[in-house]
Amino acid sequence: MRTVLEEVKSWHRPLMLMVLAMAGLTVAASIGLAVDHREILNESVWLKPFKFSISFVLYGATLAWLVSRLRKAKRFGWWTGTVFAVTGIVDVGFIAVQAARGTFSHFNANTDTFNQVGQKVFMSGVMGLFGASLVIAIMLLFQRVGDAPLNRAIRIGLGLAVTGMGIAFYLVGANGTREQVTDAYGHPVTLAGSHGIGVEPGGPGMPLTHWSTVGGDLRIPHFVGLHAIHFLLITVLLLHVLAGRVAWLRPERVRARVVGVVAFGYAGLMLTVTVQAFRGQSLIHPDVQTLGLLAGFMAVSAAALGGVVASARRTVRVEARHSVGV
Repeated sequence: MRTVLEEVKSWHRPLMLMVLAMAGLTVAASIGLAVDHREILNESVWLKPFKFSISFVLYGATLAWLVSRLRKAKRFGWWTGTVFAVTGIVDVGFIAVQAARGTFSHFNANTDTFNQVGQKVFMSGVMGLFGASLVIAIMLLFQRVGDAPLNRAIRIGLGLAVTGMGIAFYLVGANGTREQVTDAYGHPVTLAGSHGIGVEPGGPGMPLTHWSTVGGDLRIPHFVGLHAIHFLLITVLLLHVLAGRVAWLRPERVRARVVGVVAFGYAGLMLTVTVQAFRGQSLIHPDVQTLGLLAGFMAVSAAALGGVVASARRTVRVEARHSVGV
């Protein structure tokens, strides 16, 4: 435990301070969910800051770890991580303040001074978060921060995360729709943009996430992409644990190939939910086309995984025979 704590202390400090701030917001938003009954579009005003704070805890801690492992251009990487940390606090802070005010943070086109200034800062923050993540991802393309499986997971995972963030450019209003709604106090609000495709704001949604159950929702591919790196890092960890018991998983190149196959399948899932959302289709009501696209990616992934496993097991048997022969 002491070793783990020492390791965490060496991570990028501004990002870890951001993570602590987001953890505090998670607690505060949880209390808000329990005691504050104000709602906008049929969901608690505190649901959005709650979800954003959890995402930033996970993603911020991951970036803090990655930045600490840079071996080249470390100072530039430090400043890039700091840009992400400051921007994250400002952006999610604005979301929390708007929640406390009982109004919308995203897409809010009302003309009051606080909202207009906040929206400009908020939209600039999207660029800052995306840009910082992209720069760190590019830096890691040219640096080796671990063994082959870990490097592959980091590079592909960050690439998918940046792609998922790119969807935010559409989420902040690129679709050009305008809707008249009301805030938690019944005051009129104009929304310039929407995360939904083919649905009205405030329509039926899933528990907690509130992703639409009747139409397309771009928050889904955004979420899937953003957390790709976490899924792939967990995959690397599981493969490392299994390698202690499974002989054919012990070679580094084999685990790297398995990570590549898993990453391909995950990218296929992300593409499927992206296409599904843009087609105006709910996640829980896929049609034949959506299922066919997903099945195609899964079939290719399964075949590729089978090939990797067969090749690795064959190599182990050959090496065992040679060892006996010697």
